[in-house]
Amino acid sequence: QVQLVESGGGLVQAGGSLRLSCAASGLTFNAYTMGWFRQAPGKEREFVAVIRRRGGNTDYADSVKDRFTISRDNAKNTLYLHMNNLKPEDTAVYYCAASNWCTQCNQGAYYDYWGQGTQVTVSS
Repeated sequence: QVQLVESGGGLVQAGGSLRLSCAASGLTFNAYTMGWFRQAPGKEREFVAVIRRRGGNTDYADSVKDRFTISRDNAKNTLYLHMNNLKPEDTAVYYCAASNWCTQCNQGAYYDYWGQGTQVTVSS
């Protein structure tokens, strides 16, 4: 049974930082491309960042580029999202997801497994 469990969310002031973690189990972690997505109230889910299998290439949404960093520790089966200079518009539920194969890895439809999400709230 595959499980993705996010943690690290919370309330932070604008300009602050948070680190999200996603602990994976039940899958061969280093064989999966891993992504972060987020969904704000009343909005559609959107892509945040992706890291290819075995710690390869990364890609980011323009809105978070140069502020967020995605990384993975394949030995610990854990995905991370380091978020700096947070803005109120970053407020959302953040989800990690695992994809066995994707050509457009910024599209949620390519992901096979999803976590339950962790809330990030940025106050102005």
